[in-house]
Order: sequence, then structure tokens, then C-alpha cells
Amino acid sequence: MADFDLVIVGTGSGNSLVTPDFDDWRIAIVEQGVFGGTCVNVGCIPTKMYVYPADLAANARDWDRLGLTGAPPHAEWSDIRDRIFRRIDAMAVGGREYRRIGTPNLTLFDAHAEFSAPRTLTLSTGETITGRHVVLATGTRVFVPDVIADSGVPFHTSDTIMRIEKLPEHLVIVGGGYIAAEFAHIFAGLGSRVTVLARSGLLRHLDQDIVRRFTTVVHERWDLRSGVHPLAVRGGEGDVTVELDDGTTVEGDLLLAATGRTPNGDRLNLRAGGVDAHEDGRIVVDEYQRTSADGVWALGDASSEHLLKHVANHEARTVAHNLAHPDALVASDHRFVPAAVFTHPQLATVGLTEAEAAESGRPYVTALETYGSTAYGWAMEDNSSACKLIADPNTGRLLGAHLMGEQAATLIQPLIQAMSFGLGVRDMARGQYWIHPALPEVVENALLKLDVDH
Repeated sequence: MADFDLVIVGTGSGNSLVTPDFDDWRIAIVEQGVFGGTCVNVGCIPTKMYVYPADLAANARDWDRLGLTGAPPHAEWSDIRDRIFRRIDAMAVGGREYRRIGTPNLTLFDAHAEFSAPRTLTLSTGETITGRHVVLATGTRVFVPDVIADSGVPFHTSDTIMRIEKLPEHLVIVGGGYIAAEFAHIFAGLGSRVTVLARSGLLRHLDQDIVRRFTTVVHERWDLRSGVHPLAVRGGEGDVTVELDDGTTVEGDLLLAATGRTPNGDRLNLRAGGVDAHEDGRIVVDEYQRTSADGVWALGDASSEHLLKHVANHEARTVAHNLAHPDALVASDHRFVPAAVFTHPQLATVGLTEAEAAESGRPYVTALETYGSTAYGWAMEDNSSACKLIADPNTGRLLGAHLMGEQAATLIQPLIQAMSFGLGVRDMARGQYWIHPALPEVVENALLKLDVDH
């Protein structure tokens, strides 16, 4: 049995825990799959590397409204794919080798781990290791509904579809969340016909004013079927048929299950380690990222309700500090967690939606400003994108911000900053210059529209 000061299970944000603070600790990292976790290999980074060319291609199809003519670009799928994964795969291989040979106080185990006793892990290699501290950063895996998984019909998930051999003629996507929305844009932007089957509508967790605008826009680009559920899937390679509960069918040459992700905690034998989990499989942690078991911590998608890389990185910093400074613990800050959906148009959100504000019973006011009300919006001929803000009329503080449109994930950042540091609406709007005629004026105008006392 090998004993360590720190055992880290998972190499997504867990890998970032290995800092100079622990140079004199004996550290073990256990990784069953590809080094680097979901974000690097099958999530945030490769998808955004696909989104960018899809954005360019989609925008080119709208050239005529700006007085430009000429054929839109043709997507060479294999060129795009190979450019992306030459970099991604090299990162995964390089990261593994760096930890294997470049970190003297660290031992890397290529294995699956599960608890056999408190702070004791049995590996799939047959080895047993213990840790004075154990950090669970095991992330999530794709969830596939039984109607697809048990059908015997070939299908893809977000883990596999980015490496396919050719661009499908007609992609059928089952799902209505951010994964479905991003892949719908990628494939539609690059030239595929796309059908999206969204049981509960698109992106129902977002503010409904933004969702309605987004749904109107994408109806022009995708075959969007809302409120439908697959009853059966049949067919074979290159020929898939989905039967829906409204009596219709959809035929395509490729099927993507984009129905969410599920935490990997159920594969860790948590009970043997004294670690509690929520009903949905997430590991239970307190504000300091401690689990119910002494000396065991968890972070990221394994324990968080926010399946976001920036949240996992924040929680990793919390854990790293608390491991190094046990007498001065800090708590993770989840007050204002932003998120973006890199679809087309782009979406970004932070704080309360209007429905959540209404449900809370607190006073609130809203303002909505369209991109087309600004000079730069005129230049773009953008009559659909918008910024919606929600604020407390008595304190003048923002409660929520929701954007749809070009660079929404960038435009929302000053609003996140205002919420995080308590900057009032009036001070934010008039206490600084806003470059004219730049796109952030849509944020300025929305702030000025809010009917607040301060």
C-alpha cells in the first residue's frame, strides 16, 4: 500500500491543485481516461474551436443584408477537425507526460479509483493507495436516454461527434440544452441541415424574454421541434429515423444525443469512503469544498450544481488554499455565477431571471435594450439581439443580466463585475465613459432605462 499526503482523482481542474505550496508533499494523481478532463478534450475548448469557423460561415450567409455578394465559404470538415485535434491531443499527451516525468514529488496512476475505506482508494490496477487528503475532481459523463441507448441504432454524443469523418447532410439532435444549441449552430453553420428535438423547449433555464427571441431567430436556421419526445429510434449507419410522440417522424443520416451529463460519483463507491452524495449523484460539499468525510474534498462538476469550467477552476483555487492554510479557510463564492452559450446568436447570463425574481417576492424592475437601438447595431443591421437587465429599485443594485447577440459573453463581463463588487446601476451608467459608437452602448442604454432610486 502506497501512502500519500494528497491524492487527486481526476485531471480536469483537479490537475491545477499541484502548486508550489505542495512541493514537499507526496502527491498522487489518478486518471482513468484522457488527461485534462472534459473541458480540454470534449467540451469547452474543442467546441469553441468549431464555433468560431461556424460563426464566420453563418455570418457570411447574411452578407446580402449588408450589400455584400458572393458565395458563402464551403466547410472542409476534415481540415477543421484535424486542425483542432492536433492541438487538443497534443495538450492531453503533453499534460500527462509532464505530470509523469516533470513533477518529482508526484506519482501518476493510469487507473480507475474507488473507495475501499476512509481515505483509501483501490485502483483498477490492483494497487491500493491512501491519502492524508483526497480530492475528488471526477467530473461528469454523458447521459443518454434509454430510447436511444437501447435502440441498437448508431448514435453520437458530445464525446464523439467532433471526430466524425465527414459533415453529415442531415443531423438530428435530441436535446434542448446548451450542448444541443451549440452543436446545432456548429453543424448548421458549417452546412448541415439540422433538426432539433427539444422536449421542454430550448434553454428553459434562461430568461424567457431572451429565449423567445432566440427561438424566433433559430427557427429560420434549424428545423426546431419543441414539446416532442422520441418514442423509438430505428435504422442503421447513415440512415436514422426517430419516431415522435406527436405522431411524426424525423429522418437523418446522423443522430446526436445531447441530453445532458451525469456526475461520476456513483462510480467511486462513496459509501465506503464515508462520502455523502445528493440524489442526483453530486457529491455533497460545504462552502469550503469539504465532503462529509474528514480529509476528503470535492470540486467541479463532481459536486457543483454549476457545470462550468470557470466554476471548477474557482473551486480548485478554494481547495488549494484550504489544503495549504487549514487554519484560515476560505469559502467558494457562488453568488454571481455567469454562463454563456456559444450558439448563434451568442447568449450570456448572470444572476436572477425575471421569473426567479418574481418568485422570490422581492421588488424588481426590468429594462430591455435592443442592439439595433445603438449606432453599432445599425451597422450590423441587427434587429433581434438584446440586453435585458433586472434590478432592485430601492438599492439600485443589479439582480440579473441576460444578453443575446454578437459577443454577448464579452459584453456581460462589466455587469458581472458590477454585481460582484456592489456597483449601483446609476454609478455604473454615468460614472464612466462608454466608447461611442461601440457595441457596449447597448449595456449603457439598458442601465439608463432601469427605474431605480440610486
